Parts: sequence; structure tokens; C-alpha cells
Amino acid sequence: MRMILIFIFSSLFLGCGSGKQTPVVSRLSSDEMASLGAEHSRFERSEDPAFSVETHFAAGQLAESQGACSRAAQQYRAALKLEPKHRPSLYRLALVCTQMRDFPTAIELWRQYVEITGREASAYGNLGFCYELAGQLAEAEAAYKLGIERDGKNGACRVNYGLLLARQNRPTEAIAQLRAVLTEAQAHYNLGSLYEQMGRREQAKAEYRRAVEAEPGLMDAHARLATLEQ
Repeated sequence: MRMILIFIFSSLFLGCGSGKQTPVVSRLSSDEMASLGAEHSRFERSEDPAFSVETHFAAGQLAESQGACSRAAQQYRAALKLEPKHRPSLYRLALVCTQMRDFPTAIELWRQYVEITGREASAYGNLGFCYELAGQLAEAEAAYKLGIERDGKNGACRVNYGLLLARQNRPTEAIAQLRAVLTEAQAHYNLGSLYEQMGRREQAKAEYRRAVEAEPGLMDAHARLATLEQ
């Protein structure tokens, strides 16, 4: 703070009055000058604190919230460089790469995620869904099956696998997978929604009817069915 004041006062004196006025000379002692020099030296050499894993992870989440996927991926990679098994960063990086449709990279990241989670069923479910988005359906089915072997009640694996089977025109197998974790009405409703998205109106209506028969109070199924029958 003392250096700033010296600069201000010197400038005022040099900028005012006649040219005959003698410039003001600092009256600091040699000890004070040495102290200022030491402080200035420390200021110049100071460095920003090193980024931690948590800092990079938070920066990645911020970038994601702003829709900047590439920047988010850079931050998550930086976190993983510091801590290769940082589970949250690996998960978010795999998700971001999937969203960017960089499937080869995403698949490898999901494989790593499966390993660091101790091969959790939900991790296999994520890997399977990424395979599915990449069009690698056989690999997707294999991943879902591995997840189901780990936990037969894992909803993500069962439902995603069931919907995959339905897309492959294997409805009996699809219903079996869905019914393992959903009620009968919910299973048929999900199939109806899938068929409706695929433009298979008659199949969708049939599934919505089955859902209503199983659970008459399922109003969403009633509404979807009414819309398709118009």
C-alpha cells in the first residue's frame, strides 16, 4: 500500500506548478526501501494455487451447464490426470463424450467406468446404452446381460434391454425383461410408448389397451390411446 501512495503523491507534485519547482524526493529510510523491495519481489514470484481434482470437476460441471461439452471434457480429463480413478469425473467424461457422439471414446470410457465401480449393474447398463446409440446392438445386448447377471433387479438394465428386444421385433422376450422390474401395466405402457415413437401405431394401440386392461386407472395410457384412435 505504501508504494502506491508514494507513486500518487510524486505524480501530483511533478504534474503541477512551474518548471522551476524541485522534484519531490522520497524520504523513505534504507530499511523501508529494502522492505518494499522484498515485498515487491515476493509479489512478482507468487503463483496461483494449483488446481485440485475437485476444482477441475466443478469447472467441468459449469461448462456442461453452459452447453460447452468440449470444454467440460477438457476439465474432466484434467481431473483424471491428477486422479485416474476419480469416479465422478470418469462418469461425466463418458457421458459428455456420448452426448458428443464420440462413441469409440465413450465406449472405452464406459468400459473403464465398469471396472472402477467393481462391475456394478448400472455401469453395465450405461455401457450397453452407449453401444446401442453407436449401433452396436450385439455388444449392447451382451452388456445388458452382464448387468442383469450382477443384479437381476436393476431397472436400467432390464428396461433398456427390454426396449432393445422390442426394437428387434422380439416382443415376448421384451415383455419378460420389462416385467422383471415393472408392473404388467407399466410394461405394456412402455412398449406402447416405444412403438408410438417408432411410428407403429397399431402396435402402440394394442399395448396401450393391454396397459389399461391391467390397470384401468392408468390415465396416461387412456390419453395416449385416445389420441391414437382419433
